[in-house]
Amino acid sequence: MRLCLINPSNPLVSIVRIKESRWNRFRVWKPLSLMVLAGLTPPEWEITIVDENLGVPDYPAMPRPDLVGITAFTSQANRAYEVAAHFRRLGVPVVMGGIHATMCLDEALERVDSVVTREAERVWPQVLKDSRHGCLKRHYDGGFAEIDRVPPARHDLLTGGYAMGAIQTTRGCPMNCTFCSVTAFNGAHYRQRPIPDVVREFQLIREKRVLVVDDNLIGTRPEHIAHAKDLFRAMAQANLRKEWVAQATINFGDDEELLALAAKAGCRGVFIGFESPTPEGLLELGKKFNLLKGRDFRASLRRIQRHHILVVGSFIIGLDSDMPGVGKRTAAAASQYGVDNLNAMFLTPLPGTRLWDRMKSEGRITLDTFPEDWKYYTLTFPVAQCKHFSLDSIIEEMLSCDRKFYSLPRILRRGWSNLWQRRAPLFAMLGALSYRSNLRLNCRAYAEFKRQQGYRFTGRLDGAESFVQSVPGVGGRE
Repeated sequence: MRLCLINPSNPLVSIVRIKESRWNRFRVWKPLSLMVLAGLTPPEWEITIVDENLGVPDYPAMPRPDLVGITAFTSQANRAYEVAAHFRRLGVPVVMGGIHATMCLDEALERVDSVVTREAERVWPQVLKDSRHGCLKRHYDGGFAEIDRVPPARHDLLTGGYAMGAIQTTRGCPMNCTFCSVTAFNGAHYRQRPIPDVVREFQLIREKRVLVVDDNLIGTRPEHIAHAKDLFRAMAQANLRKEWVAQATINFGDDEELLALAAKAGCRGVFIGFESPTPEGLLELGKKFNLLKGRDFRASLRRIQRHHILVVGSFIIGLDSDMPGVGKRTAAAASQYGVDNLNAMFLTPLPGTRLWDRMKSEGRITLDTFPEDWKYYTLTFPVAQCKHFSLDSIIEEMLSCDRKFYSLPRILRRGWSNLWQRRAPLFAMLGALSYRSNLRLNCRAYAEFKRQQGYRFTGRLDGAESFVQSVPGVGGRE
């Protein structure tokens, strides 16, 4: 029996264009969920994992599979349906899972043979059994997995083309921010894998550098952080010889012992969501941790960086509380906090979020021809009407943010600081050069986006000008 597991690409996402920018190789991650499913698959199945981010294979030339499994984020959904249609025309059953299929079940059921909602580990063996007997059900709900029973991912099935390996140590997030669907998909209950399992899986990863894909590595409660400390101690004791990066909230910088243990365990970078430089923006997004009184972002970052750990700061542009000039203000705030790299995104309503429910009820989701328009839901395109910006002006805010933060003098200044302080200078420089090289790609993508979609952004919200008047002048700035 042949099983083909596929991670579809999205050609609009510039960071996966490795041929156009060699720096993007350091920003393409392995599809860990498919590797986990492979680890749960019985040995009688011959498994192939296809990651289209490394290139789309010649599917007709491949051996015909007996079952195809596809995972997809929302921005991958349209391509996922295209791949599914190809195999279904051949008579191959297709099962789809992941966050988009969970949040848009009816849509997915129209285009594949079976859908697995939420976490697949509990039901995957049954899916395979039903497929073998020709009685695949239309819908399986995996609920929330007991991750202490999940076997290691099959890291051996994807060995080439990646600069970094991938691993997961926790699931769930109690934060429930308005723009994020993690709580809806993985639950608010914070679950941590057994420490010996994590250490053993780290040892299976061939790459020296690893991405820890957890949405919140250390959690928010004292018992969560105590477990994280124990994990870091075990990793250091095992002498894994790995360098890794992870995602966390700003409380990562509150505990010196935690930071020292993380650094000793191999932590070289952390991705932190600051989201907005204003209290009004944080309140709008429900970012509770960042609203704590007395929180000094710059001091928190300095504590993290003293342990030679890089900080990538994430911000969202296009909030209802944002006003003209927010792009440069965001870049200035990121510099003031002292982040090593900045990741700015457009406010994007994703299915399953409270933001989606609100903006849909207000009639502000402009790109709403589905599934075709899902390809724009990458967080790098404005897909909904902003309260105080036209399409033209919100794109210019994003470009001004990136241009200011990633100007060559600022990159060199931060690079020298990282080198002087021995703070993962290679990681920092590669990340900065990747962002800077993608600026040109982004300008071209925005120009094409405005040419194709600008006519749809014609409404007015509290004085935002109609973009229709500026369509003839579209061309983008290089």
